[in-house]
Amino acid sequence: MDRDFLIDLFADFGPVTIRKMFSGFGISADGTNFALALRSGLYFRADEQSIPHFEAEGSKPFQYQTRAKTVTVNSYWELPARLFDDSEELSVWARTALVAAQRAAMKKRPKARKAAAKKAVAKKRAKALKKPAVKKAKVNSKPAKGKSAKRKPVSSRP
Repeated sequence: MDRDFLIDLFADFGPVTIRKMFSGFGISADGTNFALALRSGLYFRADEQSIPHFEAEGSKPFQYQTRAKTVTVNSYWELPARLFDDSEELSVWARTALVAAQRAAMKKRPKARKAAAKKAVAKKRAKALKKPAVKKAKVNSKPAKGKSAKRKPVSSRP
């Protein structure tokens, strides 16, 4: 799938941003990534509310191979092939995928805030426990002014 094909495919959905990602493209709207276009197909973001629709269509979750095993990514599901010919219904599925991606982002945000708050509290505690720094007296490292500070070169001529 190339960029122009994806732009045409999502024409009824509305404006999308298409960026290079992995072996294909990441597709986003309103700053939220909701689809992946890879060599193996087009995958939409899914969650517990939308996965049953994909299962009813016979779709499978995104999978990839490592040296040791096959990894299944349950948050992205393959778009049913029939939707490539029905741009209006594809738009409905794309909106559902966008909403699923936004729900997932909302779930992640509170955890990030809690972690940041914990770090801030730990930093304040560490600061309070630190001993005050002892100031060292400054030592003047400049040579004294006078004859010994600057010497003239001695000539060897008689």
